Amino acid sequence: MSNIAPQKYGLHLLRSGHRGSQRTSPRLVTANEQRRLRFLSYGSSRLGRLDSKRIIITGGAQGIGESIVRKFASEGASITSMDLNDSVGARVAAEATKAGPGKVSYLSVDVSSKESVTKAFVEATQKMGGLDVMVNVAGVQKNALAHDPPLDVLERVTKVNIWGTIFTNATAFTLMKESGKGGAIINFGSEAGLTAERDNSVYGMSKGAVHTWTRSVAREWGLSNVRVNAVLPYVATPMYYRYRDALSPEELKNHEQLLKEFPLGGNLGDPTRDLAPVLVFLASDDSHWMTGQLFPVDGGHVAVR
Repeated sequence: MSNIAPQKYGLHLLRSGHRGSQRTSPRLVTANEQRRLRFLSYGSSRLGRLDSKRIIITGGAQGIGESIVRKFASEGASITSMDLNDSVGARVAAEATKAGPGKVSYLSVDVSSKESVTKAFVEATQKMGGLDVMVNVAGVQKNALAHDPPLDVLERVTKVNIWGTIFTNATAFTLMKESGKGGAIINFGSEAGLTAERDNSVYGMSKGAVHTWTRSVAREWGLSNVRVNAVLPYVATPMYYRYRDALSPEELKNHEQLLKEFPLGGNLGDPTRDLAPVLVFLASDDSHWMTGQLFPVDGGHVAVR
């Protein structure tokens, strides 16, 4: 045994034997086989895929953010949910903790304020004992005519969607880099940042910026083992219904026709059923070799635009 090269064989032992026999004997597992076994373990559908993960989720009080908080808690994560809707955010955190097995705490944050983000993120990281994943769901959607967008709409959309992405990402990266372990950042883009929509150019501009930011920082931060990806969801949320309510009768008719053309289902997806599992994958070690990517989760919506 002393002649076996240590770089070729691991210390793991498997039990081997012949079919129909209870007799087994130990055998050495080569390093290549160890890697193969680890590979086969990726992509498991087991519960608890986020056990031991320490995660910050912004926008966790309602809609997509709430669905992610509850789903991540069901997968065993330790979560700090953040929002500006403190009463609802705290209630969702308490309910998700009660359902378990993960634990959720709540902190108030304004993602458009660098000071607020820094304070909340540092406090959350200290309480959780580290930061492995940051999901920036917080965002706003405002319709505006391209030739005359109200200044308050420009300011609100830009500060929350663009500044908020920059502040949350940069702060999370700094904390992850300091730990020496790296981590995963998940941003929220939109099909509006890929396609052309009437009266939605300001929002689309902001999400296009999120897409470019995501791919750019993924290249910069990969050397510190920090992965950055973005999802582009098209699911039923309070934000979607506010957008829908602002449509004219003719625009609503065209929108309904567009929904019928979706390759999968012909309608909007459900945040819990259709989107949250994708976020679990991107937050887990199963996606360890993926960064700088934009993932439409939209039933094929972008494909038919």
